Amino acid sequence: MSFKSLFLLIIGIAILAFVGLNWPAMSTPTNLSLGFTEIRAPLGLVLLGLMALLSVVFVALVAYTQGTVLVETRRHAKELAAQRELADKAEASRFTDLRAHLDKEITRVTEAMSTQTRETLSRVDRAEMGLREGLAGYVPAPASVRPAALTGQPSYPTAVEDPVGNAVPR
Repeated sequence: MSFKSLFLLIIGIAILAFVGLNWPAMSTPTNLSLGFTEIRAPLGLVLLGLMALLSVVFVALVAYTQGTVLVETRRHAKELAAQRELADKAEASRFTDLRAHLDKEITRVTEAMSTQTRETLSRVDRAEMGLREGLAGYVPAPASVRPAALTGQPSYPTAVEDPVGNAVPR
């Protein structure tokens, strides 16, 4: 039982005890004015009845408010679930589009790499064939020839007759 419920129960018991202890005074009839007429009735019972009526109205109002809040909460929960489902579908669609795009790009890159590989291999084959044809009459340099770095000459090649082809200075 919550603190609020316990508090209300204690107040209710206190009111009932007060009415029980003062029942003779509560049931004594008196003249009551209603504004346009006068009636003879027990004032304590009239006030007790008005308090009971007010309590019933209050409980009904609280129940109505809680019911309205509950209905609104359920409606919001349904809307949130629908929005979450839409977001999940949109995200799945984006992932599908991204995967299709990545698959297309991977295919394009693979084809480009294959093309480059074929072109590179064909160039290497042509260069190898040219070297084989150009080196047919190649005679190696004598052992007395030293590399340019050791003789103090410039390290870049000069334009001299080369059996493989014309050397280009760098």
